[in-house]
Amino acid sequence: MYKFSKRSIQNLNTCHKDLRTLFNEVIKYYDCTIVCGHRNKEDQDKAYAEEKSQVRWPDSKHNKYPSMAVDVAPYELNGIDWGKTQTSYFAGFVKGVHALLYDQGIITHRLRMGIDWDSDNDINDTKFWDPCHFELISNKII
Repeated sequence: MYKFSKRSIQNLNTCHKDLRTLFNEVIKYYDCTIVCGHRNKEDQDKAYAEEKSQVRWPDSKHNKYPSMAVDVAPYELNGIDWGKTQTSYFAGFVKGVHALLYDQGIITHRLRMGIDWDSDNDINDTKFWDPCHFELISNKII
């Protein structure tokens, strides 16, 4: 069983309860790191300037407190793998764990991922590739 570092725990603790529940389940089976939860104005301005975000402060779900978004990266043998294949595999794993927790009523929000913003299960039509981004959305189906 894997476990989060102190820094990952600190980052995850800035997030909504549903994200904490989801990724505390994911880490049991898949080694990963919590890169970012809540972003303050300075951090959001930096993410926007570096083109890591398409929205300015305070319009990101990362800017809410608790954060409605989290960036999580999978660990592989040689560290974080930012490649399309591995991050897609990881996102699929997260999506499956989310579906189980949501269907069981353990978490109450649906999930949208930065590899499939329109949630149509086609990652090839994604304009802004943000493979480690996961955000909570309303309960209605989009």
